[in-house]
Amino acid sequence: MAVTSVVWFRRDLRVGDQPIFLACEGPALALFVLDPALLAPSGPARRTFLYRNLRCLDDALGGRLTVVRGDPVDVVPRVAAAVDAAKVHVAADFGPYGGRRDTAVAEALGAEGRELVRTGSPYAVAPGRVRKADGDPFKVFTPFRRAWAEHGWRGPAATDAGTVDWLDPGDLDEGIPDDEAVDAELPDAGESAALARWHAFLDDGVGRYGEDRNRPDRPGTSQMSPYLKFGLIHPRTMLADLARRRSASAQTYTTELAWREFYADVLHQRPDSARGNYDRAFDALPVEQGAAAEEAFRRWQDGATGFPIVDAGMRQLRAEAWVHNRVRMIVASFLVKDLHLPWWWGARHFMQLLVDGDLASNQHGWQWTAGSGTDPAPYFRVFNPVAQGERFDPDGEYVRRYVPELRGVPGRQVHQPWNLDGGIPDGYPEPMVDHREERLAALARYEQVKAARADRAR
Repeated sequence: MAVTSVVWFRRDLRVGDQPIFLACEGPALALFVLDPALLAPSGPARRTFLYRNLRCLDDALGGRLTVVRGDPVDVVPRVAAAVDAAKVHVAADFGPYGGRRDTAVAEALGAEGRELVRTGSPYAVAPGRVRKADGDPFKVFTPFRRAWAEHGWRGPAATDAGTVDWLDPGDLDEGIPDDEAVDAELPDAGESAALARWHAFLDDGVGRYGEDRNRPDRPGTSQMSPYLKFGLIHPRTMLADLARRRSASAQTYTTELAWREFYADVLHQRPDSARGNYDRAFDALPVEQGAAAEEAFRRWQDGATGFPIVDAGMRQLRAEAWVHNRVRMIVASFLVKDLHLPWWWGARHFMQLLVDGDLASNQHGWQWTAGSGTDPAPYFRVFNPVAQGERFDPDGEYVRRYVPELRGVPGRQVHQPWNLDGGIPDGYPEPMVDHREERLAALARYEQVKAARADRAR
């Protein structure tokens, strides 16, 4: 007997490789909820990319995507009742907010005799699935990666838009919002664009990934993170393709996907780490506050620190709503270890501007650099912004691309414009700090963390 359902899309805006389609037992209404709790902190770039992806999904479904604004706890039961759906199908959400929301929605549906059915997740291996032999969650990446790989994952599901008999939205649909004003150049939207980008990387980039991925001056990364963020492609699809390529670079890319899943697992186990230090000993780390700190933060945001690789990264963030991963680490290190500012200031700024802003990856990527995350001894790691620029942008092409004041400076000299014979080019600022002094100051501050950790161990 056919059972009417609702398919509630969230971070899975595609029709291919959709296990939740296979869970439907009859006609279904396709639903997306514009949740103010998620939209408000997203920023215009990510919201606009979302709207464009929703239009692509609506096209794929023949114009039968129902878009409704409001609190899902109210909206989802109301929509389910409107079509007399017995079940609401979703991919499980393991984030702090998503988990609470889904529990509340399930309770609201249950009060009306309806069911929330979870099938799959945005991950190859769902958070919480991989555990140590004693049952505890992993706190260190390398053993997690080994257990994750040994656990394995299902192959892609064979689905398309025709897998489900979609209901007409009728008067339920409130429409997809118009794009917002965005200065950044966003990636092409939609599942087809995601697959095209992925296949182009497989054809031309994956073989050099191990060598080029740390070079922001080269197109050495896949730039798939925006598509993974919104589920335009599932990681198991990517892992299936990578498994057919035995190169070291393909394995390196697989490891990067494992990092994404590790951070999701960590956040699931420790939801408090979205807003505070994973290692609570770092609560003792002194950070700058007050008007001078806020001014330093603004200069960092604006890409006006006087350190070219840092400024190029912060300007790329505004220009493209995306930053090369190596540069993300460089600018983060500068904020927390040269300026001594709280990592969560930088993490919040990134989440407001990034088109690929993912809470787990962003917050724990920042904590990895700050030293307060899962890495066992990271506080000794203080990136030298000049050395990083000279190593990973050896000819200065990346800096010149985003810092027009330095476009007349040839080669690697661009990384130390204060040493030019004619002085720093007009319009570019002096370095706002002495890195050598601030490195020593950072290490001195971290001694207080070591003392706090020792006290906690007693």
